Amino acid sequence: MTETGSRRTRVILGAVLIQLSLGGIYAWSVFTPALVGAGWTKTQTQIVFATGLATFALVMIYAGRNLARFGPRRLAITGGVILGIGYAIASVGGGAEFWIVLLGIGVVGGGGIGLAYVVPIAVGMRWYPDRKGMITGLSVAGFGFGALGWIKIAGSWGTLIESVGLGATFLTYGIAFGLLILTGSIWMQMPPEGWLPEGYVVPVAAGSGAENFAPREMLRTPQFHLISITFAVSAGAGLMAIGLMKLYPVEALTASGVSAVEASAIAGTAMAVFFSLANGVGRIAWGALSDILGRKRSIVIMAASQGVFLAAFIPMASSKYLLYLAAALIGFNFGGNFALFPAMTADEFGDGSVGRNYPWIFLSYGAGGIVFPILGGVLGDMGNFPLAFAICSGACLLGAAASAIVYPPRRVEASRPFTVHGFVQNAHLFDRAS
Repeated sequence: MTETGSRRTRVILGAVLIQLSLGGIYAWSVFTPALVGAGWTKTQTQIVFATGLATFALVMIYAGRNLARFGPRRLAITGGVILGIGYAIASVGGGAEFWIVLLGIGVVGGGGIGLAYVVPIAVGMRWYPDRKGMITGLSVAGFGFGALGWIKIAGSWGTLIESVGLGATFLTYGIAFGLLILTGSIWMQMPPEGWLPEGYVVPVAAGSGAENFAPREMLRTPQFHLISITFAVSAGAGLMAIGLMKLYPVEALTASGVSAVEASAIAGTAMAVFFSLANGVGRIAWGALSDILGRKRSIVIMAASQGVFLAAFIPMASSKYLLYLAAALIGFNFGGNFALFPAMTADEFGDGSVGRNYPWIFLSYGAGGIVFPILGGVLGDMGNFPLAFAICSGACLLGAAASAIVYPPRRVEASRPFTVHGFVQNAHLFDRAS
């Protein structure tokens, strides 16, 4: 293997190490029972989670705009240090003070994630322009798989929460996150100028990533808004499921006659094993499949089937093995969002500008991360978890319909402000190349 080829491979390793740490936010559900036991409301647990996701998305715009200025390695290191500091802040006062945890994990920690997250995606696509779906899936797989390890270390494997308490667990995680990201950042470098994989020819067809749109051009296209709608509802529904994956099944299982202790163990396994593993596998599988099926077709299938799975989750949550199946199906599709939407952004708006453009698409993830988890928490406090899942199911089906009408943009659309009327009136201008 040539030196350049070896560096290309090491990019994957670095990306996985970084994303393993960033994915710690998806382990949030392991902390919620202890926080509720300390006097928090269910809504408060979801406010911290939602704040972290929203801050993550907002800071990611800054990171994308400054990726070239600071360089990917420095940006990743900064994100890792800030993430670690955020969890250290959360540990103050024993880790159960709402406003301190909100500041540490929700604001500071979310900002650290936002700084580092775009780095492995942008670097990976530059090294693998021939396999955008696959490399994006591998780059973000650690984000999904990371939740499994962090949940188990805090719970049944390491019993950190039980042994040392919330505060010490938060501090331990902050140190671990920082060290892993610092290690992974070693390999976060762009390829040499003009470098391409051997035998690869840059495509010129519309929708292949050949034409680079500036963010302000992208924001004026109907494609941007349709893609964002789908991402918001598909990711938001999955984020709500993460936040409630332990609370709702425990309620449903105990109502069906399962003891509270056993119900807690079953729900914890559903989240920590089945959802988390499927989340990581889904990122790789959907990314690779999209290189074959096409990005739009893959997103439509993923969003539509997620709507069906969320509706089915309502009756399945009260049965141990059906709960495991439902958690795996929802986790598999949820993971696909993070492989498909970066690659879709590159296809529609340019491979070379994905680092600047994807953070704007990712804002919809932050919006979904605010609305749906808090909706789930509020309805949970009202005793109506099933309604939350039903609403999310319908939203995903609408998202699938939105993505079904996305076609490659042309600068004639980007040259005028976006309106729904203009989109319908000028639909004949769209290049319908697949």
